[in-house]
Amino acid sequence: MTKLKKLVIACDGESASGKSTAAKLVSKKYKLLLINSGILYRYCSKQILENNPRSIIPFLKKKFRSANYQLIAKQKLHSEEISKHVAILAKKKKVREIINRFQMKIIRSNHRICIEGRDIASKILAKKPKYDVAFYFKCNLDVAAYRRWLDLRKKIPLKEVKRSLRIRTSLDKKRKNSPLIKVKDAILIRSDKLNKKEVLNKMSKAINKTLKN
Repeated sequence: MTKLKKLVIACDGESASGKSTAAKLVSKKYKLLLINSGILYRYCSKQILENNPRSIIPFLKKKFRSANYQLIAKQKLHSEEISKHVAILAKKKKVREIINRFQMKIIRSNHRICIEGRDIASKILAKKPKYDVAFYFKCNLDVAAYRRWLDLRKKIPLKEVKRSLRIRTSLDKKRKNSPLIKVKDAILIRSDKLNKKEVLNKMSKAINKTLKN
C-alpha cells in the first residue's frame, strides 16, 4: 500500500468563524487526523469549573498526563459558562504551555494532520514541523453570533451570544501570549460570504497545489 504524502494543515480563526466545520470537511476529504485545540482549552475550563482546584497548573498537568484526545473530543464542552471561563483561561501562559506540549506530542507522531485553533500557524506549527498550508477564518459578527446561537439551541439570548463572541475575539487578539493573528501566507476564508461547499473548494485548490509541488 502506497504511503500517503505528508500533509500538515493549520486552521486559525475567530470564534464561530466556521473553522471547525471547515477543518472537519477537509480532514475527511484528505484523510487527516483532526485536532481541535479549542476543545482542549474548553476541557481545561470544564475540569476547573467542576473541581475548583486550589492550584490549576499542577491540577491540569496531572489531567493531561493521562489525557486521551478522542475521549476529550466526545465531551459536551460548548456551554456559555465554559465559553466565558475559557476566554480568560486561554490568556495564561502556563496553561498554554501544557496544551502545547500535549498537542505537539500528537503532531510529531502524525505526518497527515489538520489542527485548528487560534495560534496554530503563528505558534504551534510555525516550525518543526511547519504547516504545509495555513488558513485563516473570518466571519461577520452578526452571522457568527447567529450560528453560535443555533448551536446553543437558542437557550441564551442572541444579544448575549453576540456580546460574548465580541469579547472573546477581542481577548484572543489582544492577549500577550500567542495572540490570534493571520500569518502572511495564510489563505483567508470568509465563511460569511461562502457556503460549506465553496469553503471546501477554496481550501482544496490550495491543498492540491501544495501536494503537486
